[in-house]
Amino acid sequence: MSVEQRLKELNIALPSVGAAMGNYVHARRVGNLLYLAGKGPQYGDGRMPKGKLGAGMSVEDGYRHARQVGLVLISAMKDALGGDLERVEAIVKVLGMVNAAPDFEEHPKVINGCSDVFVEVFGEKGKHARSAVGMSSLPAGIPVEVEVIVAVR
Repeated sequence: MSVEQRLKELNIALPSVGAAMGNYVHARRVGNLLYLAGKGPQYGDGRMPKGKLGAGMSVEDGYRHARQVGLVLISAMKDALGGDLERVEAIVKVLGMVNAAPDFEEHPKVINGCSDVFVEVFGEKGKHARSAVGMSSLPAGIPVEVEVIVAVR
């Protein structure tokens, strides 16, 4: 089954990736690796949630936001690959950053939202190495940011 067919089966509509918010690009290809800039959870209405895990935001909400980041990243991959997600050979590495209170310890459970959607969409190609770390803050107060390295053809 193609990635596009899988997205339809999962009833997933990819969000659009807006313009870069500075002097950088969403993706840079070097050889067979595609490096994606860190993304936050952006929803169809343009809303970007704010919050800190362990200080008013639940792990479940963080998971949901990390899942949305995964969809934004898939959309960025699609844009960078001329619309052809079949060119994705593997999600290689994920760095998940969680806006967390100092005593928060469940960063991996939050970033699982992104990891899970990659595996749902890409199957075995979606399994990856990963780091899930806490940050004292993230841009615009977003609860999670994720960057990814993807092997492509």
